[in-house]
Amino acid sequence: MPSSVSSDSFSGKSFSWDEPEGLAARGTLIVLAGRGEHGGVYERFGRRLAFDAYRVRALGDPSADPSVLDQAAKLLADESLPGPKVLVGSDTGARHAAQLAAQQTPGPDALILAGLPTTPWNSGSWESEIEARTACPTHRSRLTNDTAFRRGALDEHPDLPELRLDLVHVPVLALHGREDTVSPLAEAVGSYAGHPHVRTVTFNGGRHDVLNDALHRTAAATIVLFLERLRLSPELPAIAEGPA
Repeated sequence: MPSSVSSDSFSGKSFSWDEPEGLAARGTLIVLAGRGEHGGVYERFGRRLAFDAYRVRALGDPSADPSVLDQAAKLLADESLPGPKVLVGSDTGARHAAQLAAQQTPGPDALILAGLPTTPWNSGSWESEIEARTACPTHRSRLTNDTAFRRGALDEHPDLPELRLDLVHVPVLALHGREDTVSPLAEAVGSYAGHPHVRTVTFNGGRHDVLNDALHRTAAATIVLFLERLRLSPELPAIAEGPA
């Protein structure tokens, strides 16, 4: 499967995964990473979505590098990338993705928010941080051995844009782990209350890094179903249903 990395992407600039040769691209996902992450952290996610013919462009952490937001805006305006175009934000990247969706023209056709942060959290140790991030042994190993990943970043409390979902007029898929101690589920769900265009999906046993957690296959499948419905209409018509 084709994939490429820009020369400076390991510092968080741009990682790319494209549809397999011979398949028509079905849309584009632009990923904004969370605290301490770079785009390469989403390699498994990118390859999985690309296998289903969705192009994935994974950027860095906008809280640490504001230029990431300019790159995301350029990707949204890039007519060579197929639509629908969907902004995906994880952790603090979710807050920045929501801000872009509310302000950017042209904006995304939909928004996916994973592990939306609510209140400050402090780990106290790397062991506590990795425990809170993910239960997936493969992803734990990757983060532990990734020299570009910044340990302790979840303890940082950067200034984040206000969450203004009332200004977002596209479908929103919110993904959250039920065992997320960094951003407790009740607080995150409360942030989505009163916004009928938000569909919330929670994962039993899921932790903070929803897209890279032990249930990453289920998270990816949930996203693909959302994307397939989005391709039909912004109203997200049902594709498969049980008997009446």
